Amino acid sequence: MEMKVAPGIYQLKMPLLDSPLRHLNCYLIEGKRGWLMLDTGWHTPDAFNTLEAGLKDLGLVLADVAAVVVTHVHPDHFGLAGKIKQVSPRTELLTHCWESDLIEPRYVRFSELMDKMGVMLQRHGVPPLDLSALESASMPALQFVTVAFPDHVLYGGEILGTGIYDLEVIWTPGHSPGHICLYEPKNQLLFSGDHILPRTTPNVSYHVQSGDNPLGDYLYALQKLQNLPVAKVLPAHEHIFDDLQSRIEQIVKHHNRRRSEIRQAIAKEPHSAYDISSKITWDVELVWEQFPPLQRRFAVMETVAHLEWMRWEGIVWRIVTDNSIWYGLREVAK
Repeated sequence: MEMKVAPGIYQLKMPLLDSPLRHLNCYLIEGKRGWLMLDTGWHTPDAFNTLEAGLKDLGLVLADVAAVVVTHVHPDHFGLAGKIKQVSPRTELLTHCWESDLIEPRYVRFSELMDKMGVMLQRHGVPPLDLSALESASMPALQFVTVAFPDHVLYGGEILGTGIYDLEVIWTPGHSPGHICLYEPKNQLLFSGDHILPRTTPNVSYHVQSGDNPLGDYLYALQKLQNLPVAKVLPAHEHIFDDLQSRIEQIVKHHNRRRSEIRQAIAKEPHSAYDISSKITWDVELVWEQFPPLQRRFAVMETVAHLEWMRWEGIVWRIVTDNSIWYGLREVAK
């Protein structure tokens, strides 16, 4: 069932079967020349049926959707895009330009990307016995994506006008290099995608496609939103909330605590990111040895993101020897 957020703006919960996130919040925004849809959900029969039923409740069909804007091309946000284009070819697809560049290597020529991730994981200390499982851990998600390429790319700063609402595109890299939020000033609504969630701290991982400082990018993008007049935050997961500034402060404190833990872990001698990630705390009820491959991969690459942020901040050294990367605490830290 869709939920009315504001006049002509609805939230539709798209099911994510067997995912701890449970659903994706898709948003439908009315326009004079057609509706705008924000994010799609996975490509599964259940999700597509949910979309068609939600549109029907509003007296719509897919052809009434003029544009689909994708906050970023992770499978739960982008997966149905290809199916929507097949059913409604005139519906235009929009992503940030950086996200557009990720689609082919991630979903078409993915074996090359997987090989590069394997090399990166090995350099950061993943043991040989674990390497294959971590390297291929994201492959099952491919079944939830039908590929489509954007009709138009965004850069940040554009105003997407529906004839009823004007939506400002805000580039918020970190969780993904081309992640965007949309801001609707009339009702002071922030469609935050995965950039800010009410309970979960968004995953920010170092990656072959992430750029050299994804966590630094993410924290700067948080700061961009700090003084934005926002009455409601409409995230891509969990629930709508209203205290943006407080949530930003909580997320920043979380990353500062993680930074302190990492400093303690390497206080005596340098370690690999894999070793460091096994020594710090994670918000799960499993011990490190029980982490499934995808969760362990996220943990390692989140740790690398923290370490690279700390390196650019002048807190740690990066040591590259014999095709391995280690991190040590600088003698004089900021």
